[in-house]
Amino acid sequence: MWHAIITNQYLWIPFFILIGSLVFISFAFIGDYINAELVIWYPVWIPAAFLVSLAIVTIFPQTTGLALVLFSQVPIFLGETFLIWFPFLLLIATWRMWMQYIRAKFIAKLKFVLLELKVPQEVTKSPLAMETFLMSLHQTGMETTFLDRHWKGNLRAYYSLEIISVEGDVKFYIYTQERFKKFIEAGLYAHYQNIEIHEVPDYSHSVSLDKNDLDMYIIDYKKKSADPLPIKTYVDYGIDNEQMEEETKIDPISTVVEFLGSIGANQQCWLQFVIRAHKKEQKKAGTFFEKTDRWKDEAKKEIEKIRAAALPKGSDGTKFPNPTKGEQERIAAIERGQSKLSFDVGIRSIYMGKKGFFNGTNITGQRTLLRSYHAAHLNNFGPTNWLDGFDYPWEDFRGIRKSIVRRHGLEAYKRRAFFYGPHSEHSAIMVLSVEELASLFHLPGQVVQTPTMGRLVSKKGQAPGNLPI
Repeated sequence: MWHAIITNQYLWIPFFILIGSLVFISFAFIGDYINAELVIWYPVWIPAAFLVSLAIVTIFPQTTGLALVLFSQVPIFLGETFLIWFPFLLLIATWRMWMQYIRAKFIAKLKFVLLELKVPQEVTKSPLAMETFLMSLHQTGMETTFLDRHWKGNLRAYYSLEIISVEGDVKFYIYTQERFKKFIEAGLYAHYQNIEIHEVPDYSHSVSLDKNDLDMYIIDYKKKSADPLPIKTYVDYGIDNEQMEEETKIDPISTVVEFLGSIGANQQCWLQFVIRAHKKEQKKAGTFFEKTDRWKDEAKKEIEKIRAAALPKGSDGTKFPNPTKGEQERIAAIERGQSKLSFDVGIRSIYMGKKGFFNGTNITGQRTLLRSYHAAHLNNFGPTNWLDGFDYPWEDFRGIRKSIVRRHGLEAYKRRAFFYGPHSEHSAIMVLSVEELASLFHLPGQVVQTPTMGRLVSKKGQAPGNLPI
Protein backbone atom coordinates (compact mmCIF):
# COMPACT_ATOMS: atom_id res chain seq x y z
CA MET A 1 0.00 0.00 0.00
CA TRP A 2 2.72 2.45 0.96
CA HIS A 3 4.64 1.69 -2.27
CA ALA A 4 1.49 2.38 -4.33
CA ILE A 5 0.95 5.73 -2.60
CA ILE A 6 4.55 6.82 -3.01
CA THR A 7 4.82 5.83 -6.69
CA ASN A 8 1.38 7.17 -7.72
CA GLN A 9 1.35 10.96 -7.51
CA TYR A 10 -2.44 11.05 -7.96
CA LEU A 11 -2.84 9.33 -4.59
CA TRP A 12 -0.78 11.93 -2.73
CA ILE A 13 -3.55 14.52 -2.49
CA PRO A 14 -6.29 12.22 -1.07
CA PHE A 15 -3.69 10.60 1.19
CA PHE A 16 -2.63 13.91 2.74
CA ILE A 17 -6.28 15.02 2.98
CA LEU A 18 -6.98 11.82 4.93
CA ILE A 19 -4.00 12.31 7.25
CA GLY A 20 -4.90 15.96 7.79
CA SER A 21 -8.51 15.05 8.56
CA LEU A 22 -7.42 12.45 11.11
CA VAL A 23 -5.15 15.00 12.82
CA PHE A 24 -8.04 17.47 12.78
CA ILE A 25 -10.35 14.89 14.37
CA SER A 26 -7.74 14.07 17.01
CA PHE A 27 -7.45 17.71 18.03
CA ALA A 28 -11.23 18.04 18.15
CA PHE A 29 -11.71 15.07 20.45
CA ILE A 30 -8.71 15.54 22.74
CA GLY A 31 -8.32 19.30 22.40
CA ASP A 32 -8.56 19.84 26.13
CA TYR A 33 -5.73 17.37 26.71
CA ILE A 34 -3.45 18.72 24.00
CA ASN A 35 -2.95 21.79 26.18
CA ALA A 36 -1.80 19.49 28.94
CA GLU A 37 0.82 17.80 26.74
CA LEU A 38 -1.00 14.48 26.37
CA VAL A 39 2.08 12.37 25.67
CA ILE A 40 3.95 13.71 28.68
CA TRP A 41 0.81 13.79 30.87
CA TYR A 42 0.66 9.99 31.08
CA PRO A 43 4.25 8.87 30.38
CA VAL A 44 3.87 5.68 32.40
CA TRP A 45 1.26 4.32 30.00
CA ILE A 46 3.63 4.16 27.04
CA PRO A 47 6.34 1.87 28.52
CA ALA A 48 3.69 -0.08 30.45
CA ALA A 49 1.76 -0.89 27.27
CA PHE A 50 5.01 -1.89 25.53
CA LEU A 51 6.09 -4.22 28.37
CA VAL A 52 2.67 -5.87 28.58
CA SER A 53 2.65 -6.46 24.82
CA LEU A 54 6.18 -7.90 24.96
CA ALA A 55 5.21 -10.23 27.80
CA ILE A 56 2.15 -11.53 25.92
CA VAL A 57 4.20 -12.18 22.77
CA THR A 58 6.83 -14.07 24.80
CA ILE A 59 4.49 -16.17 26.95
CA PHE A 60 1.69 -16.87 24.44
CA PRO A 61 3.28 -16.96 20.96
CA GLN A 62 0.46 -19.00 19.35
CA THR A 63 -2.31 -16.80 20.79
CA THR A 64 -0.37 -13.75 19.73
CA GLY A 65 -0.10 -15.01 16.16
CA LEU A 66 -3.86 -15.57 16.01
CA ALA A 67 -4.50 -12.12 17.46
CA LEU A 68 -2.20 -10.56 14.87
CA VAL A 69 -4.07 -12.29 12.05
CA LEU A 70 -7.39 -11.01 13.36
CA PHE A 71 -5.97 -7.56 13.98
CA SER A 72 -4.65 -7.39 10.44
CA GLN A 73 -8.25 -7.58 9.19
CA VAL A 74 -9.21 -4.40 11.06
CA PRO A 75 -7.56 -1.97 8.58
CA ILE A 76 -9.16 -3.84 5.68
CA PHE A 77 -12.59 -3.57 7.28
CA LEU A 78 -12.12 0.12 8.07
CA GLY A 79 -10.94 0.77 4.53
CA GLU A 80 -13.93 -0.96 2.97
CA THR A 81 -16.40 0.94 5.18
CA PHE A 82 -14.48 4.23 5.03
CA LEU A 83 -17.18 6.18 3.19
CA ILE A 84 -19.74 5.15 5.81
CA TRP A 85 -18.10 6.04 9.13
CA PHE A 86 -15.57 8.71 8.20
CA PRO A 87 -18.02 11.47 7.11
CA PHE A 88 -19.90 11.18 10.42
CA LEU A 89 -16.66 11.29 12.40
CA LEU A 90 -15.47 14.30 10.44
CA LEU A 91 -18.81 16.06 10.95
CA ILE A 92 -18.67 15.57 14.73
CA ALA A 93 -15.07 16.77 14.85
CA THR A 94 -15.91 19.83 12.77
CA TRP A 95 -18.80 20.68 15.09
CA ARG A 96 -16.60 20.44 18.17
CA MET A 97 -13.88 22.59 16.65
CA TRP A 98 -16.48 25.14 15.57
CA MET A 99 -17.90 25.40 19.11
CA GLN A 100 -14.42 25.84 20.58
CA TYR A 101 -13.66 28.56 18.03
CA ILE A 102 -16.82 30.66 18.42
CA ARG A 103 -16.72 30.44 22.23
CA ALA A 104 -13.08 31.50 22.32
CA LYS A 105 -13.91 34.36 19.95
CA PHE A 106 -16.80 35.48 22.20
CA ILE A 107 -14.67 35.39 25.37
CA ALA A 108 -11.84 37.29 23.65
CA LYS A 109 -14.21 40.20 23.02
CA LEU A 110 -15.24 40.52 26.66
CA LYS A 111 -13.64 43.12 28.93
CA PHE A 112 -13.14 42.15 32.55
CA VAL A 113 -12.37 44.20 35.66
CA LEU A 114 -11.23 43.27 39.16
CA LEU A 115 -13.10 44.89 42.06
CA GLU A 116 -11.53 44.96 45.52
CA LEU A 117 -13.94 44.86 48.46
CA LYS A 118 -12.71 46.92 51.41
CA VAL A 119 -14.17 45.23 54.49
CA PRO A 120 -15.78 47.66 56.99
CA GLN A 121 -14.62 47.78 60.59
CA GLU A 122 -18.02 46.50 61.68
CA VAL A 123 -19.99 43.99 59.64
CA THR A 124 -23.26 43.38 61.43
CA LYS A 125 -24.94 41.54 58.57
CA SER A 126 -25.03 37.77 58.53
CA PRO A 127 -23.94 35.79 55.44
CA LEU A 128 -27.60 36.00 54.41
CA ALA A 129 -26.76 39.48 53.04
CA MET A 130 -24.14 37.96 50.73
CA GLU A 131 -26.55 35.19 49.77
CA THR A 132 -29.12 37.79 48.74
CA PHE A 133 -26.49 39.62 46.70
CA LEU A 134 -25.28 36.43 45.00
CA MET A 135 -28.84 35.65 43.94
CA SER A 136 -28.61 38.68 41.64
CA LEU A 137 -25.64 37.05 39.86
CA HIS A 138 -27.80 34.09 38.82
CA GLN A 139 -28.14 35.10 35.18
CA THR A 140 -28.96 32.60 32.47
CA GLY A 141 -29.32 35.04 29.57
CA MET A 142 -27.25 35.29 26.36
CA GLU A 143 -27.82 31.57 25.59
CA THR A 144 -31.54 31.65 24.90
CA THR A 145 -31.74 30.55 21.27
CA PHE A 146 -29.94 27.98 19.13
CA LEU A 147 -28.52 30.86 17.08
CA ASP A 148 -27.08 32.53 20.20
CA ARG A 149 -25.42 29.36 21.43
CA HIS A 150 -24.18 27.72 18.26
CA TRP A 151 -23.62 30.53 15.78
CA LYS A 152 -22.67 33.55 17.88
CA GLY A 153 -20.98 31.49 20.60
CA ASN A 154 -22.74 33.44 23.36
CA LEU A 155 -22.10 32.29 26.92
CA ARG A 156 -23.90 33.18 30.11
CA ALA A 157 -22.05 35.43 32.50
CA TYR A 158 -19.45 33.93 34.83
CA TYR A 159 -17.70 35.53 37.79
CA SER A 160 -14.83 34.81 40.14
CA LEU A 161 -15.07 35.41 43.88
CA GLU A 162 -11.57 35.56 45.33
CA ILE A 163 -9.84 35.70 48.69
CA ILE A 164 -6.08 36.13 48.53
CA SER A 165 -3.12 36.67 50.79
CA VAL A 166 0.04 38.50 49.78
CA GLU A 167 2.58 38.04 52.57
CA GLY A 168 -0.30 37.71 55.04
CA ASP A 169 -2.29 40.70 53.79
CA VAL A 170 -5.79 39.27 53.19
CA LYS A 171 -8.04 40.84 50.55
CA PHE A 172 -11.41 40.13 48.94
CA TYR A 173 -12.09 40.52 45.20
CA ILE A 174 -14.79 40.00 42.59
CA TYR A 175 -13.74 39.45 38.98
CA THR A 176 -16.48 40.38 36.52
CA GLN A 177 -17.26 41.75 33.10
CA GLU A 178 -16.88 45.51 32.87
CA ARG A 179 -20.53 45.99 31.92
CA PHE A 180 -21.62 44.45 35.25
CA LYS A 181 -19.43 46.72 37.39
CA LYS A 182 -22.14 49.24 38.36
CA PHE A 183 -24.64 46.45 38.85
CA ILE A 184 -22.35 44.63 41.32
CA GLU A 185 -21.44 47.83 43.17
CA ALA A 186 -25.12 48.70 43.62
CA GLY A 187 -25.91 45.21 44.89
CA LEU A 188 -23.12 45.24 47.46
CA TYR A 189 -23.82 48.79 48.66
CA ALA A 190 -27.46 47.78 49.18
CA HIS A 191 -26.43 45.21 51.80
CA TYR A 192 -23.13 46.59 53.13
CA GLN A 193 -23.56 50.35 53.44
CA ASN A 194 -20.07 50.98 54.82
CA ILE A 195 -18.18 48.91 52.26
CA GLU A 196 -15.76 50.46 49.78
CA ILE A 197 -15.33 49.04 46.28
CA HIS A 198 -12.39 49.95 44.04
CA GLU A 199 -11.38 48.81 40.59
CA VAL A 200 -7.77 47.63 40.83
CA PRO A 201 -5.15 46.05 38.53
CA ASP A 202 -5.23 42.27 38.34
CA TYR A 203 -2.82 41.00 41.01
CA SER A 204 -2.35 37.67 39.18
CA HIS A 205 -0.62 39.38 36.25
CA SER A 206 2.27 40.38 38.51
CA VAL A 207 3.31 36.73 38.87
CA SER A 208 5.14 34.76 36.21
CA LEU A 209 6.36 31.22 36.64
CA ASP A 210 10.12 30.92 36.97
CA LYS A 211 11.10 27.50 38.29
CA ASN A 212 14.48 28.83 39.35
CA ASP A 213 12.92 31.56 41.49
CA LEU A 214 9.42 30.39 42.45
CA ASP A 215 7.89 27.23 43.92
CA MET A 216 4.17 26.66 43.48
CA TYR A 217 1.46 24.21 44.54
CA ILE A 218 -1.92 24.16 42.76
CA ILE A 219 -5.08 22.18 43.50
CA ASP A 220 -8.81 22.24 42.83
CA TYR A 221 -11.47 21.24 45.35
CA LYS A 222 -14.34 18.86 44.76
CA LYS A 223 -17.21 17.53 46.85
CA LYS A 224 -16.47 14.00 48.04
CA SER A 225 -20.10 12.87 47.89
CA ALA A 226 -22.94 13.64 45.49
CA ASP A 227 -23.47 17.34 44.78
CA PRO A 228 -27.05 17.49 46.19
CA LEU A 229 -25.68 16.62 49.62
CA PRO A 230 -24.74 20.06 50.99
CA ILE A 231 -21.75 21.10 53.03
CA LYS A 232 -22.08 22.56 56.52
CA THR A 233 -23.34 26.09 55.89
CA TYR A 234 -23.67 29.26 57.93
CA VAL A 235 -27.26 28.21 58.73
CA ASP A 236 -25.97 25.02 60.35
CA TYR A 237 -23.55 27.15 62.40
CA GLY A 238 -26.49 29.28 63.53
CA ILE A 239 -25.05 32.62 62.40
CA ASP A 240 -28.04 33.42 60.18
CA ASN A 241 -29.42 35.22 63.24
CA GLU A 242 -28.14 38.82 63.11
CA GLN A 243 -29.16 39.38 66.74
CA MET A 244 -26.55 36.88 67.95
CA GLU A 245 -23.66 38.39 69.89
CA GLU A 246 -20.36 38.49 67.97
CA GLU A 247 -18.58 36.71 70.84
CA THR A 248 -20.81 33.66 70.47
CA LYS A 249 -20.64 33.35 66.68
CA ILE A 250 -18.63 30.64 64.96
CA ASP A 251 -18.01 31.64 61.36
CA PRO A 252 -16.57 28.88 59.11
CA ILE A 253 -14.77 31.45 56.95
CA SER A 254 -12.60 32.42 59.92
CA THR A 255 -10.46 29.28 59.39
CA VAL A 256 -9.83 30.30 55.79
CA VAL A 257 -8.96 33.89 56.66
CA GLU A 258 -6.71 32.88 59.56
CA PHE A 259 -4.72 30.50 57.35
CA LEU A 260 -4.33 33.13 54.65
CA GLY A 261 -3.26 35.65 57.28
CA SER A 262 -0.50 33.31 58.44
CA ILE A 263 1.28 33.32 55.06
CA GLY A 264 4.78 34.70 55.58
CA ALA A 265 7.14 36.98 53.70
CA ASN A 266 7.76 36.38 49.97
CA GLN A 267 4.77 34.02 49.86
CA GLN A 268 1.26 34.25 48.44
CA CYS A 269 -1.88 32.15 48.58
CA TRP A 270 -4.83 32.65 46.25
CA LEU A 271 -8.30 31.15 46.49
CA GLN A 272 -10.93 31.57 43.76
CA PHE A 273 -14.54 30.48 43.31
CA VAL A 274 -15.43 30.63 39.60
CA ILE A 275 -19.22 30.63 39.29
CA ARG A 276 -22.01 30.76 36.74
CA ALA A 277 -25.75 30.18 37.01
CA HIS A 278 -26.73 26.52 36.99
CA LYS A 279 -29.56 25.63 34.64
CA LYS A 280 -31.31 22.72 33.01
CA GLU A 281 -28.92 21.94 30.15
CA GLN A 282 -27.69 18.38 30.63
CA LYS A 283 -28.70 15.73 28.08
CA LYS A 284 -31.33 13.37 29.42
CA ALA A 285 -30.32 9.72 29.33
CA GLY A 286 -31.98 7.74 26.55
CA THR A 287 -32.91 10.82 24.50
CA PHE A 288 -31.23 12.85 21.78
CA PHE A 289 -32.48 16.37 22.40
CA GLU A 290 -34.36 16.43 25.71
CA LYS A 291 -32.64 18.32 28.52
CA THR A 292 -32.71 17.68 32.24
CA ASP A 293 -31.26 19.01 35.49
CA ARG A 294 -29.01 16.25 36.79
CA TRP A 295 -28.52 18.06 40.10
CA LYS A 296 -32.24 17.81 40.89
CA ASP A 297 -32.42 14.27 39.51
CA GLU A 298 -29.55 13.21 41.79
CA ALA A 299 -31.24 14.90 44.74
CA LYS A 300 -34.40 12.82 44.20
CA LYS A 301 -32.31 9.65 43.98
CA GLU A 302 -30.45 10.49 47.20
CA ILE A 303 -33.71 11.09 49.07
CA GLU A 304 -35.16 7.84 47.71
CA LYS A 305 -32.00 6.00 48.73
CA ILE A 306 -32.21 7.36 52.29
CA ARG A 307 -35.88 6.48 52.59
CA ALA A 308 -35.28 2.99 51.17
CA ALA A 309 -32.56 2.40 53.76
CA ALA A 310 -34.96 3.55 56.50
CA LEU A 311 -37.61 0.93 55.68
CA PRO A 312 -38.01 -1.74 58.37
CA LYS A 313 -36.21 -4.99 57.60
CA GLY A 314 -38.40 -7.52 55.84
CA SER A 315 -40.82 -4.82 54.77
CA ASP A 316 -42.73 -5.51 51.57
CA GLY A 317 -43.02 -1.79 50.82
CA THR A 318 -46.34 -1.28 52.62
CA LYS A 319 -44.77 0.14 55.78
CA PHE A 320 -43.59 3.72 56.20
CA PRO A 321 -39.84 4.49 56.44
CA ASN A 322 -38.51 5.09 59.92
CA PRO A 323 -35.42 7.27 59.32
CA THR A 324 -33.00 8.10 62.12
CA LYS A 325 -32.40 11.67 63.23
CA GLY A 326 -29.28 11.84 61.05
CA GLU A 327 -31.20 10.58 58.01
CA GLN A 328 -33.96 13.12 58.65
CA GLU A 329 -31.34 15.88 58.79
CA ARG A 330 -29.87 14.73 55.46
CA ILE A 331 -33.26 14.79 53.77
CA ALA A 332 -34.05 18.23 55.23
CA ALA A 333 -30.64 19.60 54.15
CA ILE A 334 -31.07 18.29 50.59
CA GLU A 335 -34.58 19.72 50.30
CA ARG A 336 -33.43 23.09 51.71
CA GLY A 337 -30.70 23.28 49.08
CA GLN A 338 -33.09 22.29 46.29
CA SER A 339 -35.43 25.14 47.24
CA LYS A 340 -32.75 27.76 46.47
CA LEU A 341 -30.96 29.03 43.38
CA SER A 342 -27.88 27.06 42.41
CA PHE A 343 -24.55 27.77 40.71
CA ASP A 344 -21.99 25.77 38.77
CA VAL A 345 -18.82 26.27 40.82
CA GLY A 346 -15.14 25.55 40.39
CA ILE A 347 -12.79 26.11 43.32
CA ARG A 348 -9.04 26.48 42.83
CA SER A 349 -6.18 27.58 45.07
CA ILE A 350 -2.51 28.38 44.50
CA TYR A 351 0.20 28.61 47.13
CA MET A 352 3.54 30.01 46.02
CA GLY A 353 6.76 31.27 47.50
CA LYS A 354 10.18 32.34 46.40
CA LYS A 355 13.05 29.89 46.67
CA GLY A 356 14.11 29.64 50.28
CA PHE A 357 10.75 30.98 51.55
CA PHE A 358 8.37 28.32 50.23
CA ASN A 359 7.01 26.52 53.32
CA GLY A 360 5.99 22.94 52.58
CA THR A 361 3.90 22.70 55.75
CA ASN A 362 1.51 25.28 54.27
CA ILE A 363 0.54 22.69 51.64
CA THR A 364 -1.25 20.72 54.37
CA GLY A 365 -3.16 23.85 55.37
CA GLN A 366 -3.98 24.52 51.73
CA ARG A 367 -5.32 21.02 51.13
CA THR A 368 -7.54 21.22 54.24
CA LEU A 369 -8.43 24.88 53.74
CA LEU A 370 -12.18 24.18 53.52
CA ARG A 371 -12.31 21.65 56.35
CA SER A 372 -14.54 23.92 58.47
CA TYR A 373 -17.38 23.19 56.03
CA HIS A 374 -17.14 19.46 56.70
CA ALA A 375 -20.23 17.61 57.91
CA ALA A 376 -19.77 13.87 58.41
CA HIS A 377 -23.42 13.02 57.65
CA LEU A 378 -23.61 15.42 54.70
CA ASN A 379 -20.64 16.39 52.53
CA ASN A 380 -17.16 17.89 52.51
CA PHE A 381 -14.45 19.04 50.12
CA GLY A 382 -11.35 17.19 49.03
CA PRO A 383 -8.39 18.25 46.86
CA THR A 384 -8.21 17.09 43.25
CA ASN A 385 -6.45 17.75 39.92
CA TRP A 386 -3.20 19.55 39.15
CA LEU A 387 -0.49 18.62 41.69
CA ASP A 388 -2.76 16.37 43.74
CA GLY A 389 -2.05 13.22 41.71
CA PHE A 390 1.73 12.87 42.17
CA ASP A 391 2.25 10.19 44.81
CA TYR A 392 5.25 8.24 43.53
CA PRO A 393 8.61 9.31 42.07
CA TRP A 394 8.14 7.38 38.82
CA GLU A 395 4.97 9.36 38.02
CA ASP A 396 7.01 12.43 37.19
CA PHE A 397 10.33 11.92 35.43
CA ARG A 398 12.73 14.78 36.23
CA GLY A 399 9.83 17.05 37.26
CA ILE A 400 8.60 17.43 33.67
CA ARG A 401 4.94 16.89 34.48
CA LYS A 402 4.92 19.17 37.51
CA SER A 403 6.47 21.96 35.47
CA ILE A 404 3.73 21.61 32.85
CA VAL A 405 0.99 21.46 35.50
CA ARG A 406 2.24 24.60 37.23
CA ARG A 407 2.36 26.52 33.97
CA HIS A 408 -1.14 25.51 32.91
CA GLY A 409 -2.56 25.91 36.41
CA LEU A 410 -1.29 29.46 36.76
CA GLU A 411 -2.62 30.33 33.30
CA ALA A 412 -6.01 28.81 34.16
CA TYR A 413 -6.18 30.89 37.35
CA LYS A 414 -5.31 34.08 35.49
CA ARG A 415 -8.00 33.38 32.89
CA ARG A 416 -10.52 32.39 35.59
CA ALA A 417 -11.05 29.36 33.37
CA PHE A 418 -13.14 26.45 34.56
CA PHE A 419 -16.13 26.02 32.30
CA TYR A 420 -14.64 26.70 28.87
CA GLY A 421 -11.37 26.03 27.05
CA PRO A 422 -8.49 26.13 26.83
CA HIS A 423 -8.29 25.24 30.53
CA SER A 424 -11.68 23.69 31.27
CA GLU A 425 -11.77 21.43 34.33
CA HIS A 426 -15.07 19.58 33.92
CA SER A 427 -14.12 16.89 36.43
CA ALA A 428 -13.92 19.46 39.25
CA ILE A 429 -17.08 21.44 38.44
CA MET A 430 -19.80 20.98 41.05
CA VAL A 431 -23.22 22.45 41.80
CA LEU A 432 -23.67 24.49 44.98
CA SER A 433 -26.77 26.18 46.30
CA VAL A 434 -26.54 29.92 46.85
CA GLU A 435 -26.54 29.24 50.60
CA GLU A 436 -23.45 27.06 50.28
CA LEU A 437 -21.74 29.65 48.09
CA ALA A 438 -22.49 32.48 50.55
CA SER A 439 -21.00 30.35 53.34
CA LEU A 440 -17.77 30.05 51.36
CA PHE A 441 -17.54 33.72 50.36
CA HIS A 442 -18.87 36.56 52.53
CA LEU A 443 -17.53 39.53 54.42
CA PRO A 444 -16.60 38.39 57.94
CA GLY A 445 -17.70 40.22 61.06
CA GLN A 446 -15.75 41.01 64.20
CA VAL A 447 -15.64 37.31 65.05
CA VAL A 448 -12.68 37.18 62.62
CA GLN A 449 -9.85 39.06 64.31
CA THR A 450 -7.06 38.32 61.85
CA PRO A 451 -4.69 41.31 62.34
CA THR A 452 -3.39 41.21 58.77
CA MET A 453 -6.87 41.45 57.21
CA GLY A 454 -7.20 45.11 56.36
CA ARG A 455 -10.43 46.78 57.51
CA LEU A 456 -11.59 50.32 56.96
CA VAL A 457 -10.60 52.39 59.98
CA SER A 458 -13.28 55.03 59.53
CA LYS A 459 -17.03 54.87 59.16
CA LYS A 460 -18.98 56.82 56.59
CA GLY A 461 -21.75 59.15 57.68
CA GLN A 462 -24.09 61.77 56.35
CA ALA A 463 -22.97 65.40 56.23
CA PRO A 464 -24.57 67.73 58.85
CA GLY A 465 -27.74 69.34 57.59
CA ASN A 466 -26.80 72.84 58.79
CA LEU A 467 -23.70 73.33 56.64
CA PRO A 468 -23.65 76.72 54.88
CA ILE A 469 -24.16 76.61 51.14
